[in-house]
Amino acid sequence: MVTNRRNKLIFILLSGILLMTLLGALCIGRYNLSVSEVFQSLFGIGEVAETKQVVVLNVRLPRIIMATAVGAGLASVGVCLQAMFANPLVSSHILGVSYSSGFGAALGILLSSNYIVIQGSALIFGFIGMAMTYLMSQKGGRTSTIRLVLSGTIVGAVFEALTSFIKYIADPEEKLPAITYWLMGSLSGSSMGDVLKAVPVIVIAILVLWMVRWKLNVLSLREDEAASLGVNVKGLRILVIVATTVIVAISVSFCGVISFVGLAVPHLARMIVGHDHKDLVPACVLMGGIFLVIIDTTARSLTASEIPLSILTALIGAPIFALLLYKTGGGWND
Repeated sequence: MVTNRRNKLIFILLSGILLMTLLGALCIGRYNLSVSEVFQSLFGIGEVAETKQVVVLNVRLPRIIMATAVGAGLASVGVCLQAMFANPLVSSHILGVSYSSGFGAALGILLSSNYIVIQGSALIFGFIGMAMTYLMSQKGGRTSTIRLVLSGTIVGAVFEALTSFIKYIADPEEKLPAITYWLMGSLSGSSMGDVLKAVPVIVIAILVLWMVRWKLNVLSLREDEAASLGVNVKGLRILVIVATTVIVAISVSFCGVISFVGLAVPHLARMIVGHDHKDLVPACVLMGGIFLVIIDTTARSLTASEIPLSILTALIGAPIFALLLYKTGGGWND
């Protein structure tokens, strides 16, 4: 009871931090705005310069919404896959989806400069990678965790090699820099149209994971033990794989490959709310959104040219993750 009350207070605090982070992100940038100017631009209160309205409504607001959704989604993916594989070091790369989506984006850039082609290609190949991983892991109509991991490793290696081949044949003056920059992750091209296409899908996938969070604790048990508790292990595993694949594929197709969010955030959340996925999934949703909004605000404000997100997530996330590993020993219960 004490733990439940404590975690409720933590969720209230995290929600407040997220709101403050969103407001700060709207104010901070190479063109700084006051809180009153942001509210005036958002709600049309009083007279405000058109330039400020454009900065708030057309430039910052879409990418902040996208950063919140993608950060929450990738953190949810990380914690759910870690539960499914009973391994705290698992991330979305384990199923090969990040690599296959990245290849799709690289192929789209090579063939066309149209964003719809690039995003569509990344999304399609994300699902192809997931399907290949799942089909390869099947044996006698059953799927084991170890076969799923090995299949994901194989699929990831194949698509990573194909991406390298795309880079090798790409025009070094135009296409190669675009492919390299995309694969490092960026929210700079986010528009309200992108938000309306991507965010609802990510939110629905997060809600699916949210609804089954009570059963995720059981996935860390042996399959026969989980089945004895009345959990349809195969069905739950498929549901988690599909929902996490949707989140990763959508994120890569709109924002490129963003690393470390799904690895570092769940560990930090465990230290704060414990190991029960009933509380852990909501904590990851809130903390993932906070983390990526802060990273994105730093990326667009720190230098004159925008820093790719994966550079900052690695530079900031890796030391945090190293500290967490030192404190926890890399285990679930240390």
